[in-house]
Amino acid sequence: MGEVKCVIGVDFGSDSARALVVNAHTGEELASEVSYYKRWSQGLYSDAARNQFRHHPLDYLESLEECIRGALAKLPPEVAQNVVGIGVDTTGSTPAPVDENGTPLALLDEFRENPNAMFILWKDHTAVREAAEINKLAKSWGGVDYTKYEGGVYSSEWFWAKILHILRADEKVRQAAYSWVEVCDWIPGVLTGTTDPKVLKRSRCAAGHKAMWHQEWGGLPAEEFLTKLDPLLQGLRERLYTETYTSDEKAGELTEEWANRLGLPAGIAVAVGAFDAHMGAVGGGIKENVLVKIMGTSTCDVMVASQEQLAGTLVAGICGQVDGSVIPGLIGLEAGQSAFGDVYAWLRDVLYWSWEALAQEAGLSSAVLETIREKLLIKLTEAAAQVDPSTTTVVALDWLNGRRTPFADQELKGALVGLTLGTDAPRLFRALVEATAFGAKAIVERFREEGLQIEEVVAMGGIPGKNEFVMQVTTDVLGMPIKVVRSEQAVALGAAMFGAVAAGLYVDIAAAQEAMGSGYSHVYTPDPVSTKRYAELYEKYLKIGELLSDTLRTL
Repeated sequence: MGEVKCVIGVDFGSDSARALVVNAHTGEELASEVSYYKRWSQGLYSDAARNQFRHHPLDYLESLEECIRGALAKLPPEVAQNVVGIGVDTTGSTPAPVDENGTPLALLDEFRENPNAMFILWKDHTAVREAAEINKLAKSWGGVDYTKYEGGVYSSEWFWAKILHILRADEKVRQAAYSWVEVCDWIPGVLTGTTDPKVLKRSRCAAGHKAMWHQEWGGLPAEEFLTKLDPLLQGLRERLYTETYTSDEKAGELTEEWANRLGLPAGIAVAVGAFDAHMGAVGGGIKENVLVKIMGTSTCDVMVASQEQLAGTLVAGICGQVDGSVIPGLIGLEAGQSAFGDVYAWLRDVLYWSWEALAQEAGLSSAVLETIREKLLIKLTEAAAQVDPSTTTVVALDWLNGRRTPFADQELKGALVGLTLGTDAPRLFRALVEATAFGAKAIVERFREEGLQIEEVVAMGGIPGKNEFVMQVTTDVLGMPIKVVRSEQAVALGAAMFGAVAAGLYVDIAAAQEAMGSGYSHVYTPDPVSTKRYAELYEKYLKIGELLSDTLRTL
């Protein structure tokens, strides 16, 4: 191992952080470790009933240290000294208010228990009103429509809507917040000692897709637009940023302090951060005309295209098109579903309630309960796969957490239509799986309607490697083969690739992909009969959505 250069990819997800140590020459995954966020695991600072989801910054810092040290502990001691670069990806948009030093307010004694002073997780939907105001103003104020590179619709999941909501809701935070940072910018800043908002290198990925940043108007939306939106935003623009950076560039070098905390050499390269889906797409081998689906609790669907291929097209209804957000030199296009695996988990939890409610009366131990909870999805999947499609009448809408794409709308809710007395749990589950696949097809159709070619679909994440039924339904609905990335940690692998480029081991990301890519473990192929049947059912899904959408928004 003494001659082998290694890189580390760190993937900050919704529930945990994962570190992956990779042989930078071959892409061999040497060791990994997961660290679950302690406060998040206890349900602190979040309220699902209010769509409030917050991460305490200490969860990130503690898990960063635990997962890197844990991964390195599984390898010979000399490996750590051969690490030359680190890449970081995170969820997003996940911003937090910071003081003039770039310290998140929740790390200060005054705010340590205040959820409004923490990182606002991507799936926090408390800013629906603010997103609606941004959309209305962008179309009516008489100046440039700052949403035009964001798919034309701004979401409550994104940067400005969340900031405005907190400024309105919490005067103390408003007074203390000098600036705001995305977690994908803050973690590299912590590692390199550059958290000062005035010098912190901001991610092109985060800025372009979520903060309405674009070269066309010289950076962020104009002060006039922001203050017209709300005077509370006055002056914030100048305390944010103008320049942004792609993730093949260095954010800086690892400080002595963090080198000691992590057991790594000081001075190694730390790449500019980006969002998990975008780095995951790189880890999965994305190239032009390939749609990469990161399939987990939600989905992110990512494509890249050249300026020539887009030919000035503004793809409406997606989550943005940004030069260099995925691969420098190409336009990154992002779409996705606000809930995918979360839809299945919802039914599991509904069914689990009865077990939990009767546990004490029935003498069930906590260990038995946990086994039941773990097995429910497995049993539902097995039973749903055996359901004869001709025996079920249920069609579902997959908007249980709102809709991200096409055309973001977090006020939408899910629905089950066509229930009968013969509808049982497996049929409900099958309908939900079909609905998530229909949601995936709607995204494919949105891209195609704008003239983009999709020649190949690649899948990664928690679902493709674990649930054959879901994957087969999805490939049948799409009517296209789906390749499954061999690496079970393709997101962290993508981050490691950027770490390798930032360290100077490769001239660009394409070279890193060629050397470090994992290839594919399985290909799902569509069944023609099922594809034809699903094409008819998809039309019903679209019709039901059209008929119910106005009602669902008002519930």
